Amino acid sequence: MSDFPLAYHLTFGTYGTRLHGDERCTIHRSMNRPGDPVIGKAEEWEQMERSLLKFPAVILTLEQRLLIEKSIPDICRRGGWVFVNAAAAPDHIHVELKGSAHGKSIRRWLKTWLGQELNKQWPRAAGSTWWAECGSVKWIWTDDYLENVYLYIDAQRTTPR
Repeated sequence: MSDFPLAYHLTFGTYGTRLHGDERCTIHRSMNRPGDPVIGKAEEWEQMERSLLKFPAVILTLEQRLLIEKSIPDICRRGGWVFVNAAAAPDHIHVELKGSAHGKSIRRWLKTWLGQELNKQWPRAAGSTWWAECGSVKWIWTDDYLENVYLYIDAQRTTPR
């Protein structure tokens, strides 16, 4: 059996748009074991996190989302990964790809290279970033799961296939 899954489903948010305590529920790194509670709406926690932001939250425009979806296949080639699917929403990105590297490393490179592409047309202030700190890495081990993730992402694409 391989050390790596068949594929990865990577998700990461834009800077400042998914804060602990907002109405969508989140997971805190210190409470991320099976059975741990999710963080529901907690206005004080959300306000505290918002006060820690160093830059305004990033909401992607349609033009930026289109650029992201267009750029990800080339970024995958650059990283030596096989592109499967991607979708860019105003506040997060989904990518499905195949690669023989650890998912967190791939996600880090994706965020770096996507940020560089976006900065060519929409430079950010010094020290700021397009992306939230972490994100999700789901390992895909079966063809059925691969297809389900593909369909899930495809339904969210800015541009149809």
